Amino acid sequence: MPRQNPSRQQRPGNRNTPVSTLRIVGGQWRGRKIPFPAIDGLRPTPDRVRETLFNWLQSQIAGAHCLDLYTGSGALGLEALSRGAASCTFVDRDSQVIRQLGDNLKLLGSGDAELVQAGADQWLAMQSAASRRPFDIVFMDPPFRQNRVAADCALLAEKGLLADSAIVYVETESDLTDPGVPVTWHEHRHKKAGQVSSRLFFTARN
Repeated sequence: MPRQNPSRQQRPGNRNTPVSTLRIVGGQWRGRKIPFPAIDGLRPTPDRVRETLFNWLQSQIAGAHCLDLYTGSGALGLEALSRGAASCTFVDRDSQVIRQLGDNLKLLGSGDAELVQAGADQWLAMQSAASRRPFDIVFMDPPFRQNRVAADCALLAEKGLLADSAIVYVETESDLTDPGVPVTWHEHRHKKAGQVSSRLFFTARN
């Protein structure tokens, strides 16, 4: 069962589109509350999980080029930008998500973002190392119980989209024992909180 969305309200001027809000935990936008579409199944990474994750990343986040797959609310990518990431590419198939995220980035005054409306697997399949700068940090929070992690991680590696010492964060349902990342990746951190399992992988090449 997906996590329940936080406080839900109606978008001003459009009674048919409810929105929820999330709070940015740290960095230059600490404490800012950001709206996102209240879409069924959209489950922002909780505050306590984000705080743990960015404690893990505190020495790597400044200046990093990030990718936020299945971005949803944008919580992970926005948190990264707030804490000093150089850029973030946000990928999500839902047009409402991308539109609201664009509004939020304007509200925050951030110009260091790329917004992509596409399915994560489709977008990854179209990329190449020659067409873009490799990512230092990847956030991957796919829908639960759809077994998407293994294929997406394989594409990240095969397409040359990862920097030499890249870090990949994977968020899954807590009862998934093996997300199926490439065997050469090293699991650096693993924590469970309620129904969420958080894993941090180092992908350094030999």
